[in-house]
Amino acid sequence: MTGSAPARASAAPPRVNTAPAAGSSAATGAERPRVPRLDSLTGLRFPAALAVFAHHAFLPIPPLRLLADDGTEDRLAGWFAQAGGLGVSFFFVLSGFVLTWSARDRDTTTAFWRRRFVKIYPTYVVTWALALSLFALYYTSAGVAVANLFMVQVWWPEYMTNFSVDAPSWSLAVEAVFYLAFPMLLRAFRRIDPARLKYWITGAIAAVVATPALAYALFPSDPRIPSGHDSSVSQYWFSYVLPPVRMVDFALGILVALAVKHGRWRNIGMIWSSLLLVGGYWLTFHVPYLYGQRAAMIVPIVLLIAATAAADIEGRSSLFRNRTMVWLGEISFAFYLLHYITMCSLRWALGEDRMYSLPVTLAMLAGVGVLTVLMSWGLFAWVENPLVRKYSRSRRAKTG
Repeated sequence: MTGSAPARASAAPPRVNTAPAAGSSAATGAERPRVPRLDSLTGLRFPAALAVFAHHAFLPIPPLRLLADDGTEDRLAGWFAQAGGLGVSFFFVLSGFVLTWSARDRDTTTAFWRRRFVKIYPTYVVTWALALSLFALYYTSAGVAVANLFMVQVWWPEYMTNFSVDAPSWSLAVEAVFYLAFPMLLRAFRRIDPARLKYWITGAIAAVVATPALAYALFPSDPRIPSGHDSSVSQYWFSYVLPPVRMVDFALGILVALAVKHGRWRNIGMIWSSLLLVGGYWLTFHVPYLYGQRAAMIVPIVLLIAATAAADIEGRSSLFRNRTMVWLGEISFAFYLLHYITMCSLRWALGEDRMYSLPVTLAMLAGVGVLTVLMSWGLFAWVENPLVRKYSRSRRAKTG
C-alpha cells in the first residue's frame, strides 16, 4: 500500500535528528542528498497490517465470529475496536511519506500513474474476484460488485456498499484518489518554504482532529453503523471513508517527508514514538468513537513513521530492517487484501452455527494468519512482482 523505496546509496547517510547548522542544507532549505532505502518502513507495514487483521479477527459479526462466549467476544472486540483505524491511518500517512521520499525529479505524471496502477490494481482485481467467487457473490448485487471493481464504492454513505465484497479493499479505493492527486500535491507542497512546513503539518493535524467534530455536528445521528458504536452511517462515512477527507492523512505524510528531507524535523526516536502510540491507543477508549478512529493516534503515527525513517537514514539498528520483516512488509499489501477473504471463507466452511472456545478460536486464527502469509507470498511472487517488473515502465522509457 505504499510506494517502493529509492535505491540504496553507497555514501554514508546523513543525520536528521539534530538541529541544522548554519550554512547546512537544512539551514538553507536545500534537500538532503538521496539516502539508503527505508527498509524499516517496509518492515513496519506488516505490524500495521496485523493490526487490521486483529480488528477483523474479533469483530462480532456473523461472517467472522468464531468465539462462543459472549463476554470474551465483547472484551476482545472492545480491545481491538480501533486497531483497524490505527492500521489504515498508518498506511495512509505512510503512503504519502514513502511516495514523496522516493519521488523522481524527472518523473512524469503519467509514468507515476502507470507504476501505481501496475502495482496496485492487478492484485486488487485478483482479490476482488476471489472474494466474489468464494462468498460475496451470494449476497452482493451486480451494481455493488461492479462499483468495487472500479473502486468507486466509497463515494456514497452506504455502509454495506463501502465495505462490500472484500471489505478491506475500501481503503484501496481511497488510495486510488490519493495517487491521482499526488503529482499535483507534491508540486504544490514543494513550493512551501521549508521553515514554514511545521505550520502546514500542524494545520493538517488540526484538520484530522476537527473532522469528527464536523461529522457529529453536520450529519444525523441515525441510522447507526452495524457495530453499534457511537456513530451514524453518514457520520462514519464522512469522517473515516470519504476520500477528500482522508486525503489529509496522505497530505500529512507528504509534508512530514519534506520536513525530514529538509532537516526540519525533530526526531524523538522510535521508542518514545512507540510509547506515545500505545498512549494514543489507550486514549481511544476514553474519547467518542470517531475521535478514536484517527484523531487520538495521528500524532504518534506521524512521529513513529518519521523516527523509523530516521533510523535508516542514520544507519541505526532497527527491529524492522531485518530480512524477515522486510519480506513480510513486501507481501503486506497482498496480506491486507487476503486476510478478510481467508477469515470469511473459514467461517463459511464451518457453518454459521458452530462456535468455539477461546483456545480453539486462537488456534484457528493463527492458522488463518499463516495461510494468509503463504497466499500473500504467492500473490506477490506470481502477480504483483512480475507485473511491476514487466509493465511499470513503458517501452519508450525502457529503450530511451
